[in-house]
Amino acid sequence: MPVVSIIIPTYNRANWIAEAVESVLNQTFRDFELLVVDDGSTDETPEVLEPFFHQLIYIAQPNRGVSAARNTGIKHARGDYLCFLDSDDLWKPRKLEIQLEEMTRHPEFRMSYTDEVWIRRGRWANPKKRHQKYSGWIFENLLPLCIISPSSVLIARSVFEEVGLFDESLPAGEDYDLWLRIGSRFPILFIPQKLIVKRGGHPGQLSQQFWGLDRFRVRSILKVLKSGNLNPRDARLARKMLVEKCRILATGSEKRGKTADARYYRKLAAEWGAEPNVP
Repeated sequence: MPVVSIIIPTYNRANWIAEAVESVLNQTFRDFELLVVDDGSTDETPEVLEPFFHQLIYIAQPNRGVSAARNTGIKHARGDYLCFLDSDDLWKPRKLEIQLEEMTRHPEFRMSYTDEVWIRRGRWANPKKRHQKYSGWIFENLLPLCIISPSSVLIARSVFEEVGLFDESLPAGEDYDLWLRIGSRFPILFIPQKLIVKRGGHPGQLSQQFWGLDRFRVRSILKVLKSGNLNPRDARLARKMLVEKCRILATGSEKRGKTADARYYRKLAAEWGAEPNVP
């Protein structure tokens, strides 16, 4: 069995997918299997991948979204560790080697993530202060927005057995949702080396397709609040963040004439804001 299973979900990324695959095949750590899950591509993705078929496992499925594609990969994976690579991102050659070394050195962590290089529309970009990354029990730091790139993680299989898979009902923010569930139960190791390249600013990215990503984050915070897995401090912080996001969404909904949505978020804020403080 391989030590690591690498899952690349892809949908109509024929212009990008070969570079992503090559960045995996160029890894210095070699004990891995590579699964590419084609989520119903209608472009030349299969033809682009054909020269690599002897080096990867190609799985084609009807278009069901990135969460379903990742989950398909998880269900087929055989490795002790699982990781993901978005088909428009790249790995540095020592990504797996360094990450596995660090997790072996710190066995108390069952998930790690790395720093990253950002490329926006072909140009290097600086992450903002709000994207600062943290290590340890970081549930509080995960609440405002998604600070962990799926392409940077390495996760023990046992974690998924305890927290579940990606939420396929979320059209976006599915990574934020999973990190909250993991961060509420486990410490997470941050490796401050830029081991991945994130390429953004192009059509087709989920983050550019939806107004108000906080709508999906509110659903995820509600889910983790209702799970019963939060300690009193994390529950208080999650309620506070939920109320803050609901009030912002209510204001935004009113500006867009979505009065029903505005009423819903104001009601939600009132319900959770009325919760008694927990020391």
